[in-house]
Amino acid sequence: MALPATANETTKRPPSVGFGQTFRALAHRDFRLFWTGQAISTSGTWMQQTGQAWLVLQLTNSPFALGTVMMFQSLPVMLLGLFGGVIADRFPKRKLLLFTQSVMLSLALMLAFLTWTGMIQLWQIYAAALTLGIMNALDNPSRQTMVSELVPDADLPNAVALNSMAFNMARLVGPALGGVTIAVVGVAGCYFLNASTFLATIAGLLLIRARPAIPTPDARRGAMILQVREGLRYALTTPEVFLVVIVMAAIGCFGYNFAVILPLIAQFVLNADPAAFGLLSSAIGVGSLIGSVAIARQGEPTRKRLLVGAVGFSLLLLGLAFSSAWVVMLPLLVVLGVFSILFSSTANIRLQKLTPPHLRGRVMSIYMLLFMGSAPIGSMVVGVLAEKQGVQMAVAEMAGICLIGVAAALLYLRRMQAAGLADTETETVRGGVVTAG
Repeated sequence: MALPATANETTKRPPSVGFGQTFRALAHRDFRLFWTGQAISTSGTWMQQTGQAWLVLQLTNSPFALGTVMMFQSLPVMLLGLFGGVIADRFPKRKLLLFTQSVMLSLALMLAFLTWTGMIQLWQIYAAALTLGIMNALDNPSRQTMVSELVPDADLPNAVALNSMAFNMARLVGPALGGVTIAVVGVAGCYFLNASTFLATIAGLLLIRARPAIPTPDARRGAMILQVREGLRYALTTPEVFLVVIVMAAIGCFGYNFAVILPLIAQFVLNADPAAFGLLSSAIGVGSLIGSVAIARQGEPTRKRLLVGAVGFSLLLLGLAFSSAWVVMLPLLVVLGVFSILFSSTANIRLQKLTPPHLRGRVMSIYMLLFMGSAPIGSMVVGVLAEKQGVQMAVAEMAGICLIGVAAALLYLRRMQAAGLADTETETVRGGVVTAG
């Protein structure tokens, strides 16, 4: 009987020419299985998120309640995400992902049953959101870093870009399908369909031949808090990594709150129905998909691309705050989606390329902490400000904070350059080394 392929054996197989430059990472069988499962499952997640937001507003008509749900879902990522990174560096990622995906499937089924029978209550949505957040704290670092173990280093930028493409295809399809599902069969249908999509991810994980990066016994020793500290020290003392951290801290916390912002705009600015609400998220998905395809065709991620994405995102979010007509808002959301993925994908790729493999789970947990885990702060702030000052003023204030974060990053970059720690020319990241372009 043939032995399972190792990660190295798998990733050394040359890509087939037929995939083309844009999709070259999909030539690797294990990554293709992983990517397909994630694409299907994420579509269901966006469907459920659309249905859940609409259900909360129907139950409460309160922006604060919606912000609270998102806080419960993101709070565990903020509190436990760094420990999730240590776990990702200590244990086999495939087994961790099989566990987390199975629990998420069970949660979706439970919510589907409660909603279908009319027994659903707000506290149950809060409890499910908190449990889902705990699973995300374990799932995210393992899922992000497993990509680097299914493809060779040369194909990592393309693989990360394709992951972003899958996420944004899901963002395009999921909310629109969620809006239609709510209109036709109700919110329970969103939960049932989401539960079924987790089967694709679980099947893909079971079919992967490679058993990537099984940690050595030494990697599993030591106090977790000391290993968390090691990851934080690396991120805070490595200038190019810390530059990403500064910008992501502002935009991740106060900019990426679309799960709260878009339902509020739909209900309180546009007076939209469920199907039209799904169209808003799909507009961002269109732009993000365009951005993902563009990034997949490009080479190494540059610092300039990171900063251009951050500035463009912040300014477009500010423009969204002053929009109140569909004819303006939909194109603006499409362009916002392009810059959103330009920034987030470039940040993701740079961190994975810069970080040594034994620290990658911890550094990516910092990325996910800022990208998703800081959302409780932003969600609560948006909810409170929207209730007190109005939705559009709240969005404008969030955009202003994002711009302050970008300004802080540019100031830090100037200091880096003055100290000789950063090249003033356009640079690229190759094999964990920053080189002038």
